[in-house]
Amino acid sequence: MKLNAGIITSKLAATKSFYVDQLGFGVAFENEWYLLLHTPDGSSQISFLLPNLESQKSIFQPEFNGRGVYLTIEVEDVDEVYQTIKNKGIPIEIAIRDEPWGDRHFAVVDPNGIGIDFVHYQQPENDGQ
Repeated sequence: MKLNAGIITSKLAATKSFYVDQLGFGVAFENEWYLLLHTPDGSSQISFLLPNLESQKSIFQPEFNGRGVYLTIEVEDVDEVYQTIKNKGIPIEIAIRDEPWGDRHFAVVDPNGIGIDFVHYQQPENDGQ
């Protein structure tokens, strides 16, 4: 089983620019109403669809309202990714930090209002004690 999250948005151009130009995603497929992107290593995909298309059933027509969705991108070196994102001038929503449960992470927001949490999972300092 493979999961591909889809977001319905009128901001296809801004979304493509953000994910491709800023985050290094690749384009797997696109046309005038649909955009399928893949992570830099090609292991995961996310799609974006224009709202209110007559060719789509009603459940695939309403535009995402910018709230209630987040993405987690697991990376090997979160500090390096943080510095790269910061150097590109992308606004950082949550500065890099360590959590008591073991995550080291930071977050940005995409053009659709989706929070993107870049994380490196590590053992908590007090694990098992």
